[in-house]
Amino acid sequence: MQNLVASDYAVQISNLEKRFTRRDSAEVSRAIDDVSFAVPRGSFFTLLGPSGCGKTTTLRCLAGLETADGGEISMNGQSVYSAAGHRDITPDARPIAMVPQSYGIWPHMKVFDNAAFPLRYGRKTYPPAERKRRVLAMLEQVGLSEYADRWSTQLSGGQQQRLALARALLCEPEVLLLDEPLSNLDAKLRSQLRAELRAFQQEFGVTTIYVTHDQGEALAMSDTIVVMNRGRIEQIGTPSEIYDAPSSRFVADFVGSANLVPGVVDRPMPSGTRVVDAKTALGTVRCERFSTPPRPPVAGQEMSVCIRPEHIRVAAGAPESGGPNRFPGRVVTAEYLGDRQEVVVTVGDVTLRAHADAHLNARAGDDVTVALDPAWTVALWS
Repeated sequence: MQNLVASDYAVQISNLEKRFTRRDSAEVSRAIDDVSFAVPRGSFFTLLGPSGCGKTTTLRCLAGLETADGGEISMNGQSVYSAAGHRDITPDARPIAMVPQSYGIWPHMKVFDNAAFPLRYGRKTYPPAERKRRVLAMLEQVGLSEYADRWSTQLSGGQQQRLALARALLCEPEVLLLDEPLSNLDAKLRSQLRAELRAFQQEFGVTTIYVTHDQGEALAMSDTIVVMNRGRIEQIGTPSEIYDAPSSRFVADFVGSANLVPGVVDRPMPSGTRVVDAKTALGTVRCERFSTPPRPPVAGQEMSVCIRPEHIRVAAGAPESGGPNRFPGRVVTAEYLGDRQEVVVTVGDVTLRAHADAHLNARAGDDVTVALDPAWTVALWS
């Protein structure tokens, strides 16, 4: 990732903490635990993780809807929250607009009036003629101009999502906050609207922070992804970095499909090399991908091997000599999917899932060669 200076960031969060106390037991839990990240201007930045990981709480702290218990938040270089400085700017004074999961569309208003609301009552108001021009132009851009005089309840779920986005963009925010805005839609419409949403973000150039538990959305839309778990950050990276080089078992398992095989370091890495050999139930596995471990790995250190199904090659017959990561296996199941076969194979006591060639001539019970591509095999330290 490119090096950026502080002025290139629209949002910066440092050591953010948020605690909740249970009334019945007085037990304190950390919804956000020492979270820090910076969002480049004009980027699409996603907070990804399972329910309860702290992503929505982080977004609400950014919006000023929750007050953090520690840390700092700045937007465009201006502090909006500081625990040490006893500063907490109200939501309406922050340069943001937010689209909640439920869209927040007012059912008693028509489409035009919903969209025009921030131009009537927001930080910057406009006279009627200019307001009408701006609203109709925005509705045209999101494909809702012909619905301007309809009641908002007459819109479909996808149209309501576009209306909520139009209203947010009419606020002219410096930062757009989106809290799982596609989660209430069916799968086909989600796929269509995520492409539209990304296109709108690029067209308007607004810095966007997006919250989702859907890994497909995050990979398809984001410039940068923050993977969160139990209130903490597991990894920050581009979609390809998160998918191809996960830094932990949690990230590997949560994002995409992964075969995770426990093992131990076979021997210390020679100085200057980028290879780890792992002893596993498969045999010795060579890994040419790994994040920098907290300390130099030593022989016998516990670790895991991660390999994606698409990076496993399955071939009929016994293994030939020559090359690492080649093991004898047996087919358990094979499903033909047109462009590939989804194959489950066993190597000893280990079960692996692989995307095999569509024309692989192998059935359940057949002996095969299983080859893991070392270039895409990842050593995980946690």
